[in-house]
Amino acid sequence: MAKRGNKAWVWIIVVLLIVVAGVTWWLWPKDDGQPRFNTSKAEVRNLEVVVTATGRLQPLDFVDVGAQVSGQLERIHVQIGDEVEEGQLLAEIDATVLEARLDATRAQLLFQKGQLREREANRDLAEINLNRQQRLLADRATSEELVQSAEATARAENARIDQVQAQIEQTQSSLRAEEANLNYTRIFAPMSGTVVSMPARRGQTLNAAQTTPTIMTIANLSKMRVEAQVSEADISRLSNGMPVYFTTLGNRGQRWYSELELIEPTPQIENNVVLYNALFNVPNPEGRLLPQMTTQVFFVVESADDVLSVPFAAVRPSGRGQGTVEVLRANGQTETVTVRTGITDRVYMEIRDGLQVGDEVVIPRQQGGGQGGPGGRGMRMF
Repeated sequence: MAKRGNKAWVWIIVVLLIVVAGVTWWLWPKDDGQPRFNTSKAEVRNLEVVVTATGRLQPLDFVDVGAQVSGQLERIHVQIGDEVEEGQLLAEIDATVLEARLDATRAQLLFQKGQLREREANRDLAEINLNRQQRLLADRATSEELVQSAEATARAENARIDQVQAQIEQTQSSLRAEEANLNYTRIFAPMSGTVVSMPARRGQTLNAAQTTPTIMTIANLSKMRVEAQVSEADISRLSNGMPVYFTTLGNRGQRWYSELELIEPTPQIENNVVLYNALFNVPNPEGRLLPQMTTQVFFVVESADDVLSVPFAAVRPSGRGQGTVEVLRANGQTETVTVRTGITDRVYMEIRDGLQVGDEVVIPRQQGGGQGGPGGRGMRMF
């Protein structure tokens, strides 16, 4: 009985081995005698060599509207988002104290003008007395001492008039300043534009003694400026006038085009990273671009439209402007072809000579990454 049981187990193990061998043979890839390649067709594309950076949008023309006098913000006539015209009344500051100061200065000026008239009358009297004394001296009817005393009195009255006139000029200057301060309580728009921010609130007390408090910011949103931060490794590749375009986080499907206008020479250092500001302007007639929007900026170093290209990984450089590619022919065999190359965006490379549209080029396995290699399209495996 024991021998029969052992034979049964042997047969079971043999059958299992046969089944495993059959499944393995069925699933094992068949070698049809042809090599397997990652390939891509040579196609016509537009290529760009770009330097990328992130940036921020700012209005090209804007102004912080501040208060030149201290006081309580009594009225605000606009709101955030309102369109305003140059010269439009925006806000008013309580003018009670300034009006009182102005009235006091006007009263002081009237008092000084009255003093001036009094001094002029005393001067006239002193000159009359001096003339009389001079006539009497000519007739030997008075002494020289009295004449000299009359002359000194006349000069003193003229000096007093000069003093009062100086006080009047000083008060008039103070009066103009008080009138200007009173006018500053009514704040007008210095330019036409849109109210984009309003840090001050009605009823807030403004202190203009040390710094000018900002009531609101007005910006002209019809033209915006992009401030892109470019690393020091890429800044040497940029030049004024080069093409540039950007997208925004909220609308990646639309591009805005412009030209680089200025590279600021002074860098900004953030976390030991040296960054330079590259500036350019862009029209904003529809108002879709708003302040502080984040932008993805592309500076076009080189570009080529409608050029024959292949995946960058398919080309083996062999010299400046030259390389070789493996081309898969119709018989399944590969052929090494020398090509003349152009620009590359590190995904595709321009082929200026050596290939035709539709040629199948081989992508090396170690670089191709299987199906959907560089560019993620146009790949086939043989």
